[in-house]
Amino acid sequence: MPELPEVETIRRGLEPLLVSQRIAKLTVREPRLRWPIATRLDKDIEGRTIRALERRGKYLLFGLDDGSLLVHLGMSGSLRYLAERSSLKTHDHVDIELDNGAVVRYNDPRRFGSIQFTRDAASHPLLERLGPEPLGPAFSGDYLARQCRGRKTAIKQLIMNGQIVVGVGNIYANEALYGAGIHPVRAAGRIARPRLETLCEQIRRVLEAALASGGTTLRDFVNGDGKPGYFRQSLAVYERDGQACKRCGTTIRRRVIGQRATYYCPRCQR
Repeated sequence: MPELPEVETIRRGLEPLLVSQRIAKLTVREPRLRWPIATRLDKDIEGRTIRALERRGKYLLFGLDDGSLLVHLGMSGSLRYLAERSSLKTHDHVDIELDNGAVVRYNDPRRFGSIQFTRDAASHPLLERLGPEPLGPAFSGDYLARQCRGRKTAIKQLIMNGQIVVGVGNIYANEALYGAGIHPVRAAGRIARPRLETLCEQIRRVLEAALASGGTTLRDFVNGDGKPGYFRQSLAVYERDGQACKRCGTTIRRRVIGQRATYYCPRCQR
């Protein structure tokens, strides 16, 4: 699944190409995504100018004249910018054609993404309850300590809760906990404040490193120009079960927490 760094990589790549461009035509070849594409979506966005391209968690927001186009890539979705029309590929479900002749093409093999129009993005049901951005000033050691206080929830599940902090997906939660030396099943409320401050720093570090590498290549992910990300080459624990820890040589273990694969070093993480 494209996570925050992948979505931000796409946003940064598309932003200079799309902002100030006018949407000329919407073509929907397959409306059956996670939620069916509204039949009036063409009327909502055609003729509007893209004023901004922003991200909230894993959602892309195309800021238009009088509303926003809200795009989620789901499990396997991708957006590609094509300077001119090209032959269609399997699972090319939606085209957003611009006045300059370019096309933003949405491809989604599993059709678990979504494309919706909203007049007020901040109050949209998918966004209104989201926690702070992990790379923003609202996410800090103080904030994380307040959220952990008294909780018996495993720390890995807590930092993956989008109402606590957005966009810390499974890959990056594993990596950040390893970097902070915190065992993924430790109860959030039993972690000392200094260690939570370190975890906050590690979440930022891991996400920023992934951004610098263009995201993580896992199965279907490609960025806005169709190129893969390269952060996977730097992963310390994710999908490395049975291999030696890069710090101490202990065998990396795997277990399932909250239905998600979890990787950790039993010696380095306490």
